[in-house]
Parts: sequence; C-alpha cells; structure tokens
Amino acid sequence: MPAYICTACGTQYPPADKAPAHCVICEEERQYVPPRGQSWTTLETLAQSHFNSFRKYEPGVIGIGSQPTFAIGQRALLVRTKGGNVLWDCISLLDDATVTLIKGLGGIQAIAISHPHFYASMGEWARVFEAPIHLHAADKKWIFNPSPAVQLWEGETLKLWDGVTLVRCGGHFEGGSVLHWTDGADGRGVVCAGDILAVTTDRKWLSFMRSYPNFIPLSAQEIEQIGAAMQPFKFDVLYGHYFDRVIAKDAKQVLEKSIARYIGAIEGTREY
Repeated sequence: MPAYICTACGTQYPPADKAPAHCVICEEERQYVPPRGQSWTTLETLAQSHFNSFRKYEPGVIGIGSQPTFAIGQRALLVRTKGGNVLWDCISLLDDATVTLIKGLGGIQAIAISHPHFYASMGEWARVFEAPIHLHAADKKWIFNPSPAVQLWEGETLKLWDGVTLVRCGGHFEGGSVLHWTDGADGRGVVCAGDILAVTTDRKWLSFMRSYPNFIPLSAQEIEQIGAAMQPFKFDVLYGHYFDRVIAKDAKQVLEKSIARYIGAIEGTREY
C-alpha cells in the first residue's frame, strides 16, 4: 500500500489503501489547507516531477532541497561533523541520486528535526540510512507516521556527541529545537534553526511566530524563553529553513537585537 504525502505540508502518513480524509497538520492553526482543498502524492509520484538539488555552504554544511519547490519548501542540511553526519530537518523526497550522494559522503549517523512541519518522510530517510531520529518529546502527538527509529528526548538540551547539541527553544512549537555545532564556521560556531529562529527576507534579522502563514505572533514571555535557551551558546553563523536564508556573520548579536526589537514591537515600547 502507498504511504500518502500531503502536498501542502509534505507530511507522510502511514501506508493505506486510500489517501487520508484530511491532514491533521494542515488543519491546525499553524499551517493551512490550500483553497483548492487537500491533495496527496506518494514518493514514487513525487520523484517523477521533482528532484533534489544541493548547495555547499561551508566545508561541513550542505543544503538539500527539492526542485521545483514542494509543499512548505524547506531544505534540509547535511551537517558533517567529527562525530558523524547529522541530517538536520527533513524533506519529503528521497530519490536514488540523493541516497548515492549522501552515502558517498559517509551516510547519516543521526537525524534531528526542529518541529513537526518538517517531519516530512523522516521514516523513509531513517530506514535507508539506518539512522535514529531525535525528536523532542513535547511534540510527540504530532507524529502521524510512527517509525521505530524515533528516539524522543526531554529537557532543554540533548548532546548528540562532542560539539553537537540540540537545544529546545519552544516558541513555534512547544518542542521547537535548533542544532548547535561548536566547530562550524571555522570554530566560530553554527546554529541550524529551521524556522524556530526565522531568518527574515532581508537576511539582517530574525523573527519568531506561532503561525507564519496565519500571522499569529508569539508572546514576550515565549521570546524571552528563546533568548534564555540560546544564551549559553557561542555562534557566528545561522542557517534558516530556505536555501537563501542565512545569517552569515554576527548571528548571536542578530538574535539578541531581534529579540529586543520583537518584544518592543508587541509591547508598544519600540521607538520608530
């Protein structure tokens, strides 16, 4: 039986003889059902119309994203560290070319995902690369296609191995997390943020939302929690969830001033 994939959010559901009646992710306020209604595809069908492209950002970071854009349009990151390769976030399409390329780079030793919108076809990736999937336990209820590879973690941080740490920020989702890599950017530190810390269109600021498509902001308390979670970590570069959304330098300072700007705007204390 095919495992149907929602074309609006990219989430893969368990194998079934027919497509689901609706997508739970899309019907929740942080996502949306397109005006045309819900539609579905499969990995096999998707591979006939799409392919994955790759972008090397720095020696240890390679972006992987589908062309043409599919569903939300995020790209994943292959983070190549001394302790092993991490797939950060996930995309729906996994084709033969992608498997060949990644295996040639040493495979994947761990998969870590920022939040449920990017779970995509994570079980397929885990099966092919024989890798565990690290998801924060606070978002357990959003796992609609269970995989034996899923390992739920709790608390505020999870060390995958030396220099690679998952950090729970909350915000967009209760378990919303980022990845910190100490040795990235020539030792200046890297954060892979998904859209938990969303790089703005001008690539000079970060922003934070409960719902991006439906324009639901976060509270000042939630933003302060994000700042507190990131305070202990040193980083100079931050990778967002699209190919072109990168803060190339001074990323921690950008985060700090973005938090101040956001809180000032929602509390009405910012001077214009």
